[in-house]
Amino acid sequence: MELCGRRVGLNYPFFLIAGPCVVESEEMALESAGILREIADELGILLVYKSSFDKANRSSLNSYRGPGIEAGLRVLERVRKEIGVAVITDVHEDTPLAEVASVVDVLQTPAFLCRQTNFIQSVASCGLPVNIKKGQFLAPWDMSNVVEKARATGNQQIMVCERGVSFGYNNLVSDMRSLAVMRASQAPVVFDATHSVQLPGGQGNASGGQREFVPVLARAAVAAGVAGLFMETHPDPDKALSDGPNAWPLEGMAKLLQALVELDQTVKAQGFIEQQESY
Repeated sequence: MELCGRRVGLNYPFFLIAGPCVVESEEMALESAGILREIADELGILLVYKSSFDKANRSSLNSYRGPGIEAGLRVLERVRKEIGVAVITDVHEDTPLAEVASVVDVLQTPAFLCRQTNFIQSVASCGLPVNIKKGQFLAPWDMSNVVEKARATGNQQIMVCERGVSFGYNNLVSDMRSLAVMRASQAPVVFDATHSVQLPGGQGNASGGQREFVPVLARAAVAAGVAGLFMETHPDPDKALSDGPNAWPLEGMAKLLQALVELDQTVKAQGFIEQQESY
């Protein structure tokens, strides 16, 4: 498919969805987007800047959800125009979709809502590319049904995103086989390297995370073969207002992405044995 003016898929260089989990301030959004664009331009990566104006799925009622739609969209619009990058944000069941779609380039649906048919079709009907996150409770082959629902609206710009599967309480695991399985949906497969190390609700009133394993899973996913990577990043993850424990430090993005680009080139140059009819 085409994403923000560039062809994407298993046989193309991976694209990157990256940014802070939520919009914290205008200044930080512009600064982080600028840094990410410099890195992406240097490495030849298609960047889609990600940040949410509202996170409706926080662990606690008292957790920071974002600045709200009016202020949040204003910040994202500034990032889009002044930094010159495409922008993606989360939407929810009560989000005024047309208002959001008029500002951003890509829409993202939360993992918990992937089975909600009306919601998925409403988002897809906006006509923008959609990144559908696979639920932590869903088998990878079940995403083909979700993609079918979305494409029934006439929108063919649908992506599927792996973010780990529930493994007991407050824990997720990533099965790299799922990345190959989800290719059957005929949608570009994205791997979320930061939410996959999340420990949902692991801190009682907030989610924990093991950010030290972000590079481990990112390398594994690229080696398995993906169309895109999703990574939340923050200038100071320990002070992030949302998902800090699983965010990768902004200052470490360039070094990690350089390694991932080299790995991606090597893997894709050799093709994928599992896609061949005979060995």
